[in-house]
Amino acid sequence: MQLARVEGTVVATVKSRGLEGVRFLVVQPLNKHREPQGERLIAADAVHMAGPGELVYFVSSREAAEAMPVRFVPVDHAIVGIVDDVQVTR
Repeated sequence: MQLARVEGTVVATVKSRGLEGVRFLVVQPLNKHREPQGERLIAADAVHMAGPGELVYFVSSREAAEAMPVRFVPVDHAIVGIVDDVQVTR
């Protein structure tokens, strides 16, 4: 799992079977200091509640496809949680 910040939405009028009703969001992956790390990416919203500005965590690859309501759909990244708080102990 990796933290990211939702930065926007993607509109797709045609989707693969099994992805009907699934929202796609633009997310910016973050490092352990919650600073942008790497390129923005598109993630399917498996929790059906994430929105712009929210801190989320996502999974990639096979785990992303399994996180969706219909398993093994063609997604590379899926948001699987919305972060309420982060506490780091040293």
